[in-house]
Amino acid sequence: MLTAIIIFVGLALVFGLLLGYAAIRFKVEGNPMTEQIDKVLPQTQCGQCTFPGCKPYAEALAKGETEVNLCIPGGNDVMLLIAEITGLEPKALDESVAVEKPKETAFIDEDVCIGCVLCIKACPVDAIIGATKLMHTVIQSECTGCDKCAPVCPVDCIDMRPEKVSLENWQWPEPKPSMESTPLASQYLVTEKTQ
Repeated sequence: MLTAIIIFVGLALVFGLLLGYAAIRFKVEGNPMTEQIDKVLPQTQCGQCTFPGCKPYAEALAKGETEVNLCIPGGNDVMLLIAEITGLEPKALDESVAVEKPKETAFIDEDVCIGCVLCIKACPVDAIIGATKLMHTVIQSECTGCDKCAPVCPVDCIDMRPEKVSLENWQWPEPKPSMESTPLASQYLVTEKTQ
């Protein structure tokens, strides 16, 4: 019994040392530029850039195989950061996608849902939970708003709605321009005061 334990401990030690040596000797270095780009991307995994996720898009950018302006959720800020990292020429986003809109998330009408699981298969971030022939629902904190689930729903029970306003996401509204900030109004006010 004691010899068996000693043999197993000895084998474990030998194989552990071999695996440790192999991990150091045969280590595969990734492209550091890929890692930098991947950190800048929003990680929505939406596929709007025609790549299956943010990591494949980052790999293609690092190899110089694609354009810097394909990340729609990231917008112009991410595009400029990617251009700075890669040294590629910054390009403007398509006008139809460059419009800022509030963040939307998917909502499933649970009374209409038939449990077909097509939306679960389409969701790139696994934000939809449910089972076959049972009701599905969306984990709102996980939903990225990529809108991939709505088109595949056969009963059209998925809506994209703006995020509910709470203390965590509330922002001050944009200030409206005052009369004094417009050139004509300021000239009018100056002439009124001087007369």
